[in-house]
Amino acid sequence: MFPLCSPCVSLHLVLAKYGEYDIFNAGVIKIPRCDREKSKTGIYHVMLRGINKQVIFEDEEDYEVFIETLKRYKAISGYKIFAYCLMSNHLHLLIKVENEELGTVFKRIAGSYVYWYNRKYGRTGHLFQDRFKSEAVEDDRYFLTVLRYIHRNPIEVGVCKEIGEYHFSSYNEIVKGKSELVDTDYINGIIDKDGYIRFCDEKSGDECLDIGDVSRLTDADAREIIEKVSGCKNAVEFQKISSDKRGGYISELKQNGLSIRQISRLTGVSFAVARK
Repeated sequence: MFPLCSPCVSLHLVLAKYGEYDIFNAGVIKIPRCDREKSKTGIYHVMLRGINKQVIFEDEEDYEVFIETLKRYKAISGYKIFAYCLMSNHLHLLIKVENEELGTVFKRIAGSYVYWYNRKYGRTGHLFQDRFKSEAVEDDRYFLTVLRYIHRNPIEVGVCKEIGEYHFSSYNEIVKGKSELVDTDYINGIIDKDGYIRFCDEKSGDECLDIGDVSRLTDADAREIIEKVSGCKNAVEFQKISSDKRGGYISELKQNGLSIRQISRLTGVSFAVARK
């Protein structure tokens, strides 16, 4: 384990010295600004999304690789995961940091995944938005609120009708009480299994960190339209289309009911390009 460094010191030099090259790109990692709210409990609700809100998980393998990345760095960084939900273009985590600062933890996790993702899809450059969002979780009441908010995320955006139907969240792991990744003991000490199920089934209108984007079509429907119009199965393929053809496809997607933000998010083109 390497010693902690100040968030204002070049993390690139520290990681290089100790053989860690978990980076967003080949080069120096940008250090987050030093104004992030500190949690007295060490527990945070974190939201990380794709740059320009583009898709970061194209298929089942991508989701599984990210979950394995969380498991691997849990042993290295010494954090605890209480909940996760991986959506197509963003993810939510309820995490407790102990040995390392939150920023360092996410440079490791995100950098490792981006390196793998770029190799798989033959792309270069950033995948995630530079600065992840986080909020401190200071008491059990808000802890449960965030837990429910994270696990209801697929329902609220129309991906599924029942929480347990979604395969890329920690809900079923918590209900079963066994997980290689999620630390369920703390949760079980606050609320029992049956109580948690009833709690999550409540439509409460919880307001926590969000991506601030409500689409008119579900992402699943939008992806089908994108593939039908352009022939592209993912964002990487769409970005390789010539600018002339791409512009025509974007216009057609708008006519089919996709919002500008949704087009940007699912195809990876910038919001400004999608808006033209």
